[in-house]
Amino acid sequence: MNSVTLRVIDGADRGRVFENLETPITIGREEGNSVQLNDERVSRFHIKVQVDHDKMVLTDLESTNGTRVNGEDIQLRILRFGDLIAVGRSVLLYGTREQIMSRLAELKSSDSAAEDDLDSEEFDLNWGNASDLHTTLHALRPPELPDRMSPGQAAQLVELIEYFHIRLRNLVRSTAPESESERQSVDQREWQQLLDLQSRLAEYLREIGNPNSST
Repeated sequence: MNSVTLRVIDGADRGRVFENLETPITIGREEGNSVQLNDERVSRFHIKVQVDHDKMVLTDLESTNGTRVNGEDIQLRILRFGDLIAVGRSVLLYGTREQIMSRLAELKSSDSAAEDDLDSEEFDLNWGNASDLHTTLHALRPPELPDRMSPGQAAQLVELIEYFHIRLRNLVRSTAPESESERQSVDQREWQQLLDLQSRLAEYLREIGNPNSST
């Protein structure tokens, strides 16, 4: 059975713990949510968390003020233990102490101090003050490729990645080292193309997370 534990670490409901919630769950300020928050900046039904292909998936339900995970605005996100979910003025920590400790051990097995911090009885205090733990858990890492794709879906993904790969390759080839400097210079045209590439990525992210949104 897939279950969710959420700890409210900031906001009006700080200190509340929602344990062993059966998926799918919704979070919002309205009665009828699995997690009801006393936060006027949280939408009536703000986010949904469900299991798909053994992944815990968070979806923003077209909320008014948006959702952030580990500081990044998202519409759709795979959750991992230790992730910080910000909705309105509230911040929720995903996972039990044991789940977060286990993931931290996998990411930073050589650093016993980090595990000791999480293992202490003052878990919440240490969590709030241990920036090294946040750095380890929330570092940007290459994501896994999706599995169980049909041949057509796999071909679409390859086409998408190849498009960005070619454009980035052309940009790298266009750079020139500055004399007597470690810096690389990029001309204005290539810089604009890089900004366009970032814009296209943002559009793809939005369309995938909210396919009914207008672009």
